Amino acid sequence: METVTLNNGVTMPILGFGVFQIPAGDTERAVSEALAAGYRLLDTAAAYGNEEAVGRAIKSSGIPRAELFVTTKLWVQDGPAEDNTRRAFETSLNKLGLDYLDLYLMHQPFGDVYGQWRAMEALSREGLAKAIGVANFYPDRLIDLIVNNEVVPAVNQIETHPFFQRADYQELMREHGVQIQSWGGFAEGKNDLFTNPLLGEIGKEHGKSVAQVVLRWLTQRGVVAIPKSVNPERMAENFDVFDFELTDERMAQIATLETGSSLFFDHHDPEIVAGLAKRRLDA
Repeated sequence: METVTLNNGVTMPILGFGVFQIPAGDTERAVSEALAAGYRLLDTAAAYGNEEAVGRAIKSSGIPRAELFVTTKLWVQDGPAEDNTRRAFETSLNKLGLDYLDLYLMHQPFGDVYGQWRAMEALSREGLAKAIGVANFYPDRLIDLIVNNEVVPAVNQIETHPFFQRADYQELMREHGVQIQSWGGFAEGKNDLFTNPLLGEIGKEHGKSVAQVVLRWLTQRGVVAIPKSVNPERMAENFDVFDFELTDERMAQIATLETGSSLFFDHHDPEIVAGLAKRRLDA
C-alpha cells in the first residue's frame, strides 16, 4: 500500500474503503470483507448511521488497532458548538468501540465552524484524534479556517473524479500543507463513467477495468481515494491498482474530461446551505 504523510507527520494509506450509502445492516459484512481484502483505511461518518457496524467489523477482524486508519466525521452542531463537538466525538468513538481516531473530519463548512474547530484542536492535542481535518470546504472557506486558527487541517475530503478534477485546488491545498482526499471518485457512474471510451481504452492497455484506471489516476495524482462496494470481487479489484502506471500522455488525456463543476451539489447554493446547515442527527 502506498501512503501519504500528513502535515503533522501521521501516515495515511492512499487507498481505503468508504461506507457512504451502505445500509447499516450490510455494513458489518462489507467492512469485514474489505479488511479481509487488505484495506486498512476505513472511512465513515456520524451522518452515515453505520458507525456501530464499522466498529463491530473492526473488533471481529482481530487486526491490531495500530494497523488500521479509521476516519469518521462530525456533523453540524448546535451551540455551544465546542461542548457539543466533544459530545459528538465521544458518541462516535463509543459507537466505533475505539480509544482514539486516526482522523476526525468536520463534515460540512456550516454552523459555528470556529467553535467546532477549536474543540477538534483540543481533541488533537489530547491524542484522541491523531489528525483533524475537514470535508466539503471550498477554497475560500478552507483559507479562512487556516488563517484564523492554530491548526491547519490535515485533510480536506472533497468531490474529486474525472469530471470534476480539482487540480488547481489540489495545488492550493498542497501549498498550505493540506492533503486532498476524494469522495465520489467514480462520480456514482454519472456521465456514463464506466463506459467512457477513453477510460475503457486505457483499461484495455493495462488489462484493467475503468474503475481501476480511475483509482490509479487518483492515487497517481496523490489523491487519497475511498471507493465503496458491497461486492467482495469488486473490493479486491479496486484494491489491485498499484501494479501499473499511467503515462503523462494518458494523464493529460484524462484531464480533458474535466467539466469544471460538481455533479452532485454546490455548497454555495443557498438552498443546499440551508438544508445541510439545518439538518440534525437523532443521536
